[in-house]
Parts: sequence; C-alpha cells; structure tokens
Amino acid sequence: MADTTRPFTTTDAGIPVESDEHSLTAGPGGPVLLQDAYLIEQMAQFNRERIPERQPHAKGSGAFGRFEVTNDVSRYTRAALFQPGATTELVARFSTVAGERGSPDTWRDPRGFALKFYTSEGNYDMVGNNTPVFFIKDPMKFQHFIRSQKRRADNNLRDHDMQWDFWTLSPESAHQVTWLMGDRGVPRTWRHMNGYTSHTYMWVNAAGERFWVKYTFKTDQGVEFLTQHEADQMAAVDTDYHIRDLFEHIAAGDFPSWTLYVQVMPYEDAAGYRFNPFDLTKVWPHRDYPLIEVGRMTLDRNPTDNHAEIEQAAFQPNNLVPGIGPSPDRMLLARLFSYADAHRHRVGANYQQLPVNAPIVPVHTYAKDGAMAYRKTTDPVYAPNSKGGPVADADRVGSPPSWSVDGRITRSAYVSHAEDDDWGQPGTLVRDVMDDEARTRLVDNVAGHLLNGVSEPVLKRAFEYWHNVDKNIGDRVEQAVRAKQHDKDPQPARRGMRAKA
Repeated sequence: MADTTRPFTTTDAGIPVESDEHSLTAGPGGPVLLQDAYLIEQMAQFNRERIPERQPHAKGSGAFGRFEVTNDVSRYTRAALFQPGATTELVARFSTVAGERGSPDTWRDPRGFALKFYTSEGNYDMVGNNTPVFFIKDPMKFQHFIRSQKRRADNNLRDHDMQWDFWTLSPESAHQVTWLMGDRGVPRTWRHMNGYTSHTYMWVNAAGERFWVKYTFKTDQGVEFLTQHEADQMAAVDTDYHIRDLFEHIAAGDFPSWTLYVQVMPYEDAAGYRFNPFDLTKVWPHRDYPLIEVGRMTLDRNPTDNHAEIEQAAFQPNNLVPGIGPSPDRMLLARLFSYADAHRHRVGANYQQLPVNAPIVPVHTYAKDGAMAYRKTTDPVYAPNSKGGPVADADRVGSPPSWSVDGRITRSAYVSHAEDDDWGQPGTLVRDVMDDEARTRLVDNVAGHLLNGVSEPVLKRAFEYWHNVDKNIGDRVEQAVRAKQHDKDPQPARRGMRAKA
C-alpha cells in the first residue's frame, strides 16, 4: 500500500513512476529492457550531473543574507544599495583558491570572498579575498600564477618548488605571500575572517563627482586563525570543516555578520599618491585614507540545494550598477572579461537566467536563444527598432565612469609612484603590524613550506626574497631551514668525501 502522506516519484517530465528499486525486465530473470525510460533517464542524468569546477576557487560554499546601510555615504556614490536606509538581499560564497572541490578546507591558501547583491538597479557583484592584496599586478601573469599553485604535469601532485619558483621570480608577490604565510593564511572559520575586494573602484555621486574607493568587510566575530599544526590536524579530521561550520551556525540561528567600510580617495589624489593606487599588490595605509563605515552584512539563510544555489552561483565584477565603476587596475579590467567568460563555459551561455543569478528587477534585453534559455523573448529582437522595444536611457544611467588616458600603445609595467617598490609594504606588515609571536609563526610557516620539496636553487632565491622583505625575518627563515636540513643530514661533508672516493 502506497504511503499517501509522501509525494510520489515522477520522471523529470512529471509522469508518475512505478518503482524506485526495480528495473523493467523480460521476466524475473531476464535482461533489462531499453524501453524502461525512467531507468535510462536516471542513468543519463547521473552521467551529466557534474559541471566543470571553477578553475581557481573550486572548493567552497556559501549562504544568503542581507546588507543594511548604517551610515550615509551618498556624498560619494549614487548607487541605490548604498543610500541611507537601504536593505539589499545578497548571496555570498567563500572558497579556497588553489584546491580542487575535494581538497581540505584548512590548507594554507587565500580564501575567496564573493558577493552578489540583488539591488533595485540590477545585480552588483564583488569578487575578493580575505587579504587586501594579491600576488601579481598584471593579468598576463594570472594564468601562470594559478598553474604554479595547482598540480604538476608529470605526477599530478602539488609542488612547493613550483610555487616558490614562481614567487621568487615575481617579487611583486612578496606582500601577498607575507599575508599568506602569516596568521591569515588559515582562518579559523569563514566567520572569523575579513573580506576585501582588494581592487580599486570608482564611485560617482549624484552630482557626477568621482572618487576612488577600496572595500573592507570586517568580521564582527573577530579575526581568528588556526596554527599550521591545528590546520594539518583538522585537514585529517574534517576536510569540510569550514563548510560545516558556516552551515551549522546559520542553521542554529547564530548568524555571522561583517561591517563594511570603504577607503575614499579624492579623484585628483591618485596621480600624486605615494603608491600607485591601482596596483593590486599595494594597500592604502589607513592613516592616509581612514576607514568609513557603510553598513552591515548578515548571513541568515542556508542554501537548500548547494549545487543550484552555490555551485552555479556566478559572480562577475563586470556587474556594476549606476554610481559604481572600474578603475585603471589592470587585474580588475581583465577580470571584467574573464569571470563572465568562465561562467559561460562552466555553466552555459544563459547562466544569468538561473534563479540564483537572476536579478530581482525586470530584464529587457535583446539577447536571445542559446542552450537552456527559458526567459521568454518577444519581438522585436533587434535594435534600433520602431516596434516598441526597449531603449537605452542615458539619463537613468548617467555618463560612464571614466578617467583620462594618454600615451602610445605599449606593453609596460605600472608607472611607479614615489614610494613604490615590491618590498616596502610587506616589510611594514612584518615589522609594524605583526607582534613577536606572529613573526615567529610566520618564520615557522615559511620554513616548513620551504622544507617540503623546494630545490636548492629556488631555496637560495627564497632566502634572498625574505631578506628583501625584512633582514631579520630572512635570517631566521634561513637558519630554521638549514638547521632542519642539518638534522636530517648531520654529516654532509664526510658523505661528500666518500662520494669523491
């Protein structure tokens, strides 16, 4: 007798199914029949239920929530979501960068911090990390950087020698590597880490005045971290620790929150600022541009289908609403293309029609057709037209955010400002931000990483790399590595003599 209190199984076409256990066969002992359409549907769907994982940021999860404005920043931007009293629904995704979908949550790695705001002017997306800087400043090196952090071609293993080879040949990486090898490299949970867009953006107010901004989301739970030993143990005990922690706390009603701050630089300051303000490897010191509170983000709803609502969530920094624009940050400008392009490959051409990616406002576009298109298209399907189709509205949008550009087309490094170099800011981070205990953990983390398969030529460059960041830290790293090497091989000279003999 069927249980009438439970819903009945159907095919994907909604047709009731006879059995979830037994295939259709020619008699009790006979072969399975091809006419069992439900069996065929189940097997064929199973073979296709995975989509390509993200290239970086493959392992992660997230939740839904809201953003509430708590301070008036309308003098800097006309964006609706940042106006006084505004509340905006959002989805957030946290992730690791280098690991695959099955990798441990507690590997030492930057953490992704991506947000999609469902605003009254369309979707506004932020992509960021739990660190305020990045490893490189030019997108030409991005693909190479990611490959250096992933797996070798020959044995399919991750390789510290490959990582340090890239880093030591890319001195601009020093600031981010110092963050990575410090306490922030393994946050205790996603709830206990800050989020940074890292990039510089442009804000435009109602009067058309322009400002440069950087975003910082400070965790209201406080910044906490795991030591390398704790992280290694947790990787063995629970590879999904960060995913589990976020889901269980939200399910229990313990909703995590972050306070959003911005640094605002007057448009004219950029040209003469002591650091290039668009260099992704640099921060703006708070004493130059203090943090200004904007509002609070709270996550209060878990996904009910992680694949549909998180894995297929598509964050793209080219989703910029009126009042917000890009900057000359080269990495940001490249990401305006690369993220959307990745989603078209990974999810499909019509990924923005999926519920998690769809805006809450009506969509009036001339885009049509393609695989998995389910938003109805109506005529006319071209512009310009005289048939009553949608028209662009410059008054609603305003002038595009822009800046002055001159000079010949060239391939060149960023223009250096007065205090630009690769070592100054990471050195300041070590000497002025970290305390003695944090510096000791940094040395231990770096030395442990270098002792894991890094070859001698690369090792020598790594010592020089850390000497450039801070001589004392460099000396301590080199001493720690050489001491461990000596412990493993206490008589290298005598063995060398035997080899010659």
